[in-house]
Amino acid sequence: MRIDELLAGPQPVFSFEFFPPKTEAGEQNLSDALAELRALEPSFVSVTYGAGGSTRAKTIEIVKRIRREHGLEAMAHFTCVGATVPQLRGALDEMRAAGIENVLALRGDPPAGQREWTKTEGGLEYSRELVELIAADYPFAIGAACFPETHIHAVSAEADVEHLVAKVNAGVDFLITQLFFDNAFYFDFLRRARAAGVEVPIIPGIMPITKVAQVEKMAALCGSVIPDGLSRELHARGEDEEAVLDFGVAYATLQCAELLAAGAPGIHFYTLNRSPATRAILGALKLARPWERAVYPGSISSASATRGEPSAAS
Repeated sequence: MRIDELLAGPQPVFSFEFFPPKTEAGEQNLSDALAELRALEPSFVSVTYGAGGSTRAKTIEIVKRIRREHGLEAMAHFTCVGATVPQLRGALDEMRAAGIENVLALRGDPPAGQREWTKTEGGLEYSRELVELIAADYPFAIGAACFPETHIHAVSAEADVEHLVAKVNAGVDFLITQLFFDNAFYFDFLRRARAAGVEVPIIPGIMPITKVAQVEKMAALCGSVIPDGLSRELHARGEDEEAVLDFGVAYATLQCAELLAAGAPGIHFYTLNRSPATRAILGALKLARPWERAVYPGSISSASATRGEPSAAS
């Protein structure tokens, strides 16, 4: 089912992001996580590309397998790195023939060892161009990324929103945010995006904290701020991984509950191919159903909502 159709329904959407494993142990982790998370009936799952488009074929194969073996709607991440336009069309043709209905269109990261992003000869330079290519000739629901704390390569927050407007106008049906740990960033970004004319649903992306070093590395890579209070609480637990996990689950649950109570259209979980934290968070959310007892009247799912919501998860 198309994700834009799911987002048009009365309930929030919950989705999980996975990456293609590189080892047999990784394959088992992914298989276990899929089996365990399937019971929570996610709206869809997504599968990433490796840096430089290095897992393009594997990503598509995993998406096919998830749909076939697990009965879950699955979306392929799709980048323009390391591919010519004919190669991009070939992959899109394969996905269409396989019955895949959803694509997340991204510019993509440079190949490993390469710091600067450079256009492939005969390829595309911007995610907007990739969106235009897909929208013109393919029937997919098109998702794209957005950045509440501004893309790390953007010259300014204003320029970043201008690029987002152009990308959405090219044919994007929904957006998924980069991970963030302070809801104030999401609410502020939402106001700015709506004021600029972006009307598509903007799904917040949340990564449950399970290990301190891991989350600090991820935050640094994507330019996300870990609030001082959150950092203190994490480091206060030292090397006690179980205590860090328990606190990380509690924090993410509160963060998600506030977003849903404020009218967010759903939550996209960055799972890192593991299930326990995500299972606990989503299980609690589905039991509490914060979207049915909204603290803030109305909805932030559409352009009609531009008010300033406070943030308890700051």
